[in-house]
Amino acid sequence: MRRNKITIVGAGNVGATCAHWAASKELGDIVLIDVAEGIPQGKALDLMEAAPVEGFDCHIIGTNDYADTKDSDLVIVTAGVARKPGMSRDDLLKTNANIAINVAENIAKYSPNAHVICVSNPVDVITYIIYKTTGFEPNRVMGMAGVLDSARYRTFVALELGISFEDVSAFVLGGHGDDMVPLVRYTYAGGIPIEKLISQDRIEAIVERTRKGGAEIVSHLKSGSAYYAPAASVIQMAEAILKDKKRILPVAAYLQGEYEESNIFAGVPAIIGGGGIEKIIEVDLTTDEEASLKKSFQSVRKVLSEVNV
Repeated sequence: MRRNKITIVGAGNVGATCAHWAASKELGDIVLIDVAEGIPQGKALDLMEAAPVEGFDCHIIGTNDYADTKDSDLVIVTAGVARKPGMSRDDLLKTNANIAINVAENIAKYSPNAHVICVSNPVDVITYIIYKTTGFEPNRVMGMAGVLDSARYRTFVALELGISFEDVSAFVLGGHGDDMVPLVRYTYAGGIPIEKLISQDRIEAIVERTRKGGAEIVSHLKSGSAYYAPAASVIQMAEAILKDKKRILPVAAYLQGEYEESNIFAGVPAIIGGGGIEKIIEVDLTTDEEASLKKSFQSVRKVLSEVNV
């Protein structure tokens, strides 16, 4: 029986950690590709040598040649420069856009039937570039943002209440940036609305911390950006696709009239399974929530307008 083949583009912290999570879950054989010679080869070999200890059976190779990625079932794109302190996600646009075009061309050439998950920032726009460049159906291309933003939001809620992280359910809509929209009304702790458990001023503080979650980590690290939680979030999406789990996850999806938006990638809840984005779910929003979401979409469009794809 043929195993799933997973290609991870970029062997930096996010890419290598994606490989780690994917191997630990035995999601398939893994190809780690990077332009830097020796880096993907060394990290792949190091990770595969952990297999006898951890008990996973995945073949993992590192390469600089896209020919080795041929016929991948799933491609995870982490390639690009990381944010530095004081740098916004949008500052990364020009460099990462050029990288994304090259990556997308190689995905289309070697793995024309693959699903693609984009991680590179600014993720909503880079995902759009990959979608346009590959020419893939929109259900096969998505961006990782909502799962990560929701995970950060859920973490902060759990810490506030002193409860298990597992007992908080929530999701975040909109673009992956400072205008993202954590939906407080749809946030629950053990099935209880958090508005009944946490004061309004503390909820507002949690929402603001969520919006600045990535920058907070960058400020601590000084060099580089988050990678454990982003990689875990990607692999949750990957597992939903490869195992056809039909998970409801917030992902950057291509909108075609949903939420009164079209021709844009932005974070919305969707059913993720073997068909990729199988259905976008539209939730009822208040007037204020609609206004916040519209503002977030506008922020994405502003950056998107700077790209000629």
